[in-house]
Amino acid sequence: MTTETPEPMRDRTRRLAQMELTNVAQELFLERGYEDTTVDQIAAAAGMSRRTFFRYFPSKDDLVIGKYDLFGDRLADAFDARPHDEPVWQSLRRTFDITLEYVQDERQRARSDAMDRIVESSAQLNARYLQKMQRIQEILVGRVADRLALHGLSIAGAQPAAIIGAAFACLQAARSTWLQSEQQRPFSDYLDEAMSVFRVID
Repeated sequence: MTTETPEPMRDRTRRLAQMELTNVAQELFLERGYEDTTVDQIAAAAGMSRRTFFRYFPSKDDLVIGKYDLFGDRLADAFDARPHDEPVWQSLRRTFDITLEYVQDERQRARSDAMDRIVESSAQLNARYLQKMQRIQEILVGRVADRLALHGLSIAGAQPAAIIGAAFACLQAARSTWLQSEQQRPFSDYLDEAMSVFRVID
């Protein structure tokens, strides 16, 4: 069973710097375009040197893909923060609340969509994106398994992965339906509806 320990200060500081660089870069990509934005421009806008930039990201491509690592970390933190006696499916639903800012806020959605288009335009970036999404789900699979064990449930090998797969399918279905509806209702309503289809006994 996983034992939760506080995140070291150095790791937390690094992650905050990566988030700041990602935010700055996204603003520049929207303003100037991905191809026309250089590492030097991103570093300057973030108030750091080119050398310091490369301490956080090996390349501009890694900065684009790195946002999915940061997203995965936020999901894991949000799940860990949920009460341990809460039903796992409910914890996952509440964990997905962090996606609301990416979807419902117009500016955030514009930035997120712009980054997604950059990824989709490159076969290499798209392949790495799929790897990152797989990693995000794997991070949560272990946590779900631990949480179910805390609830005294006997867990078969594939069950935690199946739960996470279903949860992410609900998230994608809710987003697609919400966009097709021209945002008639809050995204959270569609997410509630999608996740209400399944029941996880825990």
